[in-house]
Amino acid sequence: MSGDTTLHSRILADIEGQIVSGEWPPGHRLPFEVDLAAQYGCSRMTVNKVMAQLVRSGLIERRKKSGSFVAQPKAQSAVLEIHDIKDEVQSLKLAYGYALIARTVRRSDAEDMRRLGLSKGTDVLDITCLHTAGHEPFCLEKRLINLAMVPQAADFEFVEIAPGPWLLAEVPWTSAQHTIQAISADKDAVKLLKLSAHEACLVIERQTWGQGGPVTNVRLTYPGNRHVVTAQFKPGG
Repeated sequence: MSGDTTLHSRILADIEGQIVSGEWPPGHRLPFEVDLAAQYGCSRMTVNKVMAQLVRSGLIERRKKSGSFVAQPKAQSAVLEIHDIKDEVQSLKLAYGYALIARTVRRSDAEDMRRLGLSKGTDVLDITCLHTAGHEPFCLEKRLINLAMVPQAADFEFVEIAPGPWLLAEVPWTSAQHTIQAISADKDAVKLLKLSAHEACLVIERQTWGQGGPVTNVRLTYPGNRHVVTAQFKPGG
């Protein structure tokens, strides 16, 4: 690991720790980038990359000419909890099943780096698996795990246990982001979810971070006519 990468991870972990612990509450102004660079003995560019990652994860916000501040919770945003797919299926009173389709350890490519928000390449675990409900396809899962953050995943087979619950039990996470979109079924979805060509699918993409960097990116593809997403809202304080 290079010096820049080590410093990047250290600064990121330190700031995330201050925010997650509540030491820096919402609205707290972070030290200026030039001051952080002097504190850690690094270039301002390294600090800027850390700040950009914190903005992407929603932990801080930048205000022109004022600096960076711990972000206020956004009342208008839907908060989607990270559910185990097994629980989703069992809530429908159906038998749950899981099958590993493919598992590969490899060096990250440009698309992997984009999905995980990595500035440099690292080893990743690429997993494809299928969840079933009542012996019918329920959800196609395609997941990348950042092995720089979760090296023990490289030795776990994921034959009996799905990666989602394993990660929840193994790695504390500090923040997550969901993206939901409707797409036409690709060839993998057509085959594994037993769909017709170009049938509508619902895709939930989730990025999860821990202290120190991105942990995993997962794309969950559901048949569009068999799945809905529900989010609960509460009025702002």
